[in-house]
Amino acid sequence: MTGTTRISVTARRSALITGATMAMALLVAPLTASAADASAKGLEANKKVVVAFYDAAINRKDYAAAASYLGAQYKQHNPTAADGAEGLKGFIDFLKARFPNQKGEIKSVIAEGDKVVLHVHSTRGDGTPGRAIIDIFRVENGKVVEHWDVIQDIPEKAANANGMF
Repeated sequence: MTGTTRISVTARRSALITGATMAMALLVAPLTASAADASAKGLEANKKVVVAFYDAAINRKDYAAAASYLGAQYKQHNPTAADGAEGLKGFIDFLKARFPNQKGEIKSVIAEGDKVVLHVHSTRGDGTPGRAIIDIFRVENGKVVEHWDVIQDIPEKAANANGMF
Protein backbone atom coordinates (compact mmCIF):
# COMPACT_ATOMS: atom_id res chain seq x y z
CA MET A 1 0.00 0.00 0.00
CA THR A 2 2.93 2.32 0.60
CA GLY A 3 3.94 2.07 -3.09
CA THR A 4 0.40 2.95 -4.13
CA THR A 5 0.32 5.86 -1.70
CA ARG A 6 3.63 7.17 -3.03
CA ILE A 7 2.40 7.06 -6.60
CA SER A 8 -0.77 8.72 -5.55
CA VAL A 9 1.11 11.46 -3.64
CA THR A 10 3.57 11.88 -6.52
CA ALA A 11 0.72 12.05 -9.01
CA ARG A 12 -1.05 14.64 -6.86
CA ARG A 13 2.13 16.72 -6.53
CA SER A 14 2.65 16.56 -10.27
CA ALA A 15 -0.95 17.57 -10.90
CA LEU A 16 -0.64 20.46 -8.43
CA ILE A 17 2.59 21.68 -10.01
CA THR A 18 1.11 21.39 -13.50
CA GLY A 19 -2.04 23.19 -12.38
CA ALA A 20 -0.06 25.94 -10.68
CA THR A 21 2.14 26.35 -13.75
CA MET A 22 -0.91 26.63 -15.98
CA ALA A 23 -2.54 29.12 -13.62
CA MET A 24 0.62 31.27 -13.60
CA ALA A 25 0.76 31.11 -17.39
CA LEU A 26 -2.85 32.28 -17.56
CA LEU A 27 -2.10 35.13 -15.17
CA VAL A 28 1.11 36.20 -16.92
CA ALA A 29 -0.15 35.89 -20.53
CA PRO A 30 -2.29 39.06 -20.40
CA LEU A 31 0.64 40.97 -18.87
CA THR A 32 2.97 39.78 -21.62
CA ALA A 33 0.40 40.61 -24.30
CA SER A 34 -0.16 43.99 -22.68
CA ALA A 35 3.58 44.71 -22.66
CA ALA A 36 3.82 43.65 -26.32
CA ASP A 37 0.86 45.89 -27.20
CA ALA A 38 2.48 48.81 -25.37
CA SER A 39 5.78 48.17 -27.15
CA ALA A 40 4.06 48.03 -30.55
CA LYS A 41 2.17 51.24 -29.77
CA GLY A 42 5.43 52.90 -28.74
CA LEU A 43 7.09 51.88 -32.01
CA GLU A 44 4.12 53.19 -34.01
CA ALA A 45 4.20 56.46 -32.06
CA ASN A 46 7.94 56.81 -32.78
CA LYS A 47 7.30 56.19 -36.49
CA LYS A 48 4.63 58.91 -36.56
CA VAL A 49 6.93 61.41 -34.83
CA VAL A 50 9.80 60.75 -37.24
CA VAL A 51 7.63 60.85 -40.37
CA ALA A 52 6.05 64.14 -39.23
CA PHE A 53 9.48 65.57 -38.38
CA TYR A 54 10.89 64.50 -41.76
CA ASP A 55 7.97 65.96 -43.67
CA ALA A 56 8.22 69.28 -41.81
CA ALA A 57 12.01 69.56 -42.16
CA ILE A 58 12.67 68.13 -45.61
CA ASN A 59 9.49 68.40 -47.66
CA ARG A 60 7.89 71.55 -46.25
CA LYS A 61 11.23 73.09 -45.18
CA ASP A 62 9.48 74.50 -42.11
CA TYR A 63 11.98 74.81 -39.29
CA ALA A 64 9.41 75.91 -36.68
CA ALA A 65 7.26 72.84 -37.36
CA ALA A 66 10.29 70.53 -37.43
CA ALA A 67 11.70 71.99 -34.21
CA SER A 68 8.50 71.04 -32.36
CA TYR A 69 9.56 67.38 -32.80
CA LEU A 70 13.11 67.90 -31.48
CA GLY A 71 14.25 66.92 -28.02
CA ALA A 72 16.22 69.28 -25.77
CA GLN A 73 19.41 68.09 -27.48
CA TYR A 74 19.69 67.10 -31.17
CA LYS A 75 22.83 65.23 -32.12
CA GLN A 76 23.75 65.18 -35.81
CA HIS A 77 26.06 62.48 -37.22
CA ASN A 78 26.12 63.63 -40.86
CA PRO A 79 29.63 65.13 -41.16
CA THR A 80 28.43 67.83 -43.57
CA ALA A 81 25.68 69.16 -41.25
CA ALA A 82 26.19 71.19 -38.09
CA ASP A 83 25.09 69.76 -34.76
CA GLY A 84 22.02 70.76 -32.77
CA ALA A 85 18.78 72.55 -33.54
CA GLU A 86 20.65 75.50 -35.07
CA GLY A 87 22.43 73.08 -37.39
CA LEU A 88 19.05 71.75 -38.52
CA LYS A 89 17.83 75.30 -39.06
CA GLY A 90 20.90 76.04 -41.20
CA PHE A 91 20.34 72.89 -43.23
CA ILE A 92 16.68 73.76 -43.87
CA ASP A 93 17.68 77.31 -44.88
CA PHE A 94 20.27 75.77 -47.27
CA LEU A 95 17.59 73.54 -48.83
CA LYS A 96 15.21 76.49 -49.26
CA ALA A 97 17.87 78.58 -50.98
CA ARG A 98 19.63 75.93 -53.08
CA PHE A 99 17.03 73.18 -53.67
CA PRO A 100 13.56 74.64 -53.12
CA ASN A 101 11.90 71.84 -55.13
CA GLN A 102 13.71 69.03 -53.32
CA LYS A 103 11.37 66.33 -51.96
CA GLY A 104 11.86 63.10 -50.09
CA GLU A 105 9.43 60.27 -50.81
CA ILE A 106 9.46 57.83 -47.92
CA LYS A 107 9.42 54.31 -49.35
CA SER A 108 9.49 52.42 -46.04
CA VAL A 109 9.60 53.02 -42.29
CA ILE A 110 11.16 50.54 -39.87
CA ALA A 111 11.24 50.88 -36.09
CA GLU A 112 13.06 48.90 -33.43
CA GLY A 113 13.71 49.99 -29.88
CA ASP A 114 14.33 53.73 -29.87
CA LYS A 115 15.40 53.87 -33.54
CA VAL A 116 13.31 54.66 -36.63
CA VAL A 117 14.74 54.09 -40.11
CA LEU A 118 13.41 55.77 -43.25
CA HIS A 119 14.24 54.51 -46.76
CA VAL A 120 13.80 57.59 -48.92
CA HIS A 121 13.86 58.50 -52.61
CA SER A 122 15.10 62.07 -52.66
CA THR A 123 14.70 64.21 -55.77
CA ARG A 124 15.65 67.82 -56.31
CA GLY A 125 13.06 68.61 -58.96
CA ASP A 126 15.73 68.89 -61.63
CA GLY A 127 14.86 65.78 -63.67
CA THR A 128 17.77 63.69 -62.38
CA PRO A 129 17.10 60.25 -60.85
CA GLY A 130 17.87 61.60 -57.38
CA ARG A 131 19.36 59.77 -54.43
CA ALA A 132 18.56 56.80 -52.25
CA ILE A 133 18.81 57.74 -48.59
CA ILE A 134 18.67 55.77 -45.38
CA ASP A 135 17.88 58.14 -42.50
CA ILE A 136 18.17 56.77 -38.98
CA PHE A 137 16.62 58.67 -36.08
CA ARG A 138 16.75 58.02 -32.36
CA VAL A 139 13.60 58.98 -30.47
CA GLU A 140 13.53 59.69 -26.75
CA ASN A 141 10.31 60.55 -24.88
CA GLY A 142 8.48 61.16 -28.15
CA LYS A 143 11.12 63.56 -29.52
CA VAL A 144 13.81 63.23 -32.17
CA VAL A 145 17.20 63.47 -30.45
CA GLU A 146 19.71 61.98 -32.89
CA HIS A 147 20.20 61.49 -36.65
CA TRP A 148 22.43 59.47 -38.97
CA ASP A 149 22.18 59.06 -42.74
CA VAL A 150 23.65 57.12 -45.64
CA ILE A 151 23.25 58.65 -49.09
CA GLN A 152 23.76 57.11 -52.53
CA ASP A 153 23.26 58.73 -55.93
CA ILE A 154 20.90 56.83 -58.21
CA PRO A 155 22.74 56.14 -61.48
CA GLU A 156 21.23 56.87 -64.89
CA LYS A 157 21.82 53.20 -65.83
CA ALA A 158 22.07 50.40 -63.30
CA ALA A 159 24.01 47.15 -63.63
CA ASN A 160 20.80 45.26 -62.75
CA ALA A 161 17.05 45.76 -63.10
CA ASN A 162 16.21 45.46 -59.39
CA GLY A 163 15.90 49.15 -58.60
CA MET A 164 16.90 50.81 -55.35
CA PHE A 165 13.46 50.90 -53.73
